[in-house]
Amino acid sequence: MARLTVAGLGIVLAALLAAAPVDAQVTAPPGAAKKLPEAPAKLPKVGADKTRGLDFLFGALKAAPDEDSAKHVEARIWALWSQTSSDTTALLMVRAKTALDAKQVDVALKLLTAVIKLRPDYIEGWNRRATLYYLQNDYTRSLQDIEQVLVREPRHFGALAGLGMIMQELGDDKRALDAFRKALDINPRLEKVPELVKTLTEKVEGRDI
Repeated sequence: MARLTVAGLGIVLAALLAAAPVDAQVTAPPGAAKKLPEAPAKLPKVGADKTRGLDFLFGALKAAPDEDSAKHVEARIWALWSQTSSDTTALLMVRAKTALDAKQVDVALKLLTAVIKLRPDYIEGWNRRATLYYLQNDYTRSLQDIEQVLVREPRHFGALAGLGMIMQELGDDKRALDAFRKALDINPRLEKVPELVKTLTEKVEGRDI
């Protein structure tokens, strides 16, 4: 099974950003049809030992016996990713969500950029901004932010799924398949991704490349 390594991601992104069609970089209003994996509206409380907690939870996610169990573990992973010791960061993230809910996209982007400047190692700042850029069809900036997420957390199945969707929309089905497979290997019950993997496998591997 093919794998997309974090080390090779920068090279891939550089090539794709240079070759991306102009219309793929045009900002457009967020559309309801474009949906990336995201944290549940309500997240469970989690402990302080983040690294050890994530290692355990990723193992549990892979071994989850059913959909409900997987969703419970997934929510705990999102909670750890969203956790921050900075009250300012937490407040900015809340305000960014409020702004986006009010369709104040520019305000949301400025708030998320402030989060990234304040806490560059806080991966959900990068991930949320990548998602927002994706919804605007600004694939160049979205890919750049996804790269920052995956450098910090290679197991971020949401960012990997987003990478796969962008690659697919840019017409690079092979790299889309690589990203989706990686996401699915981490989170086997990721919504809609198994169907995408099946379709792309038939499309990519069912013909001479």
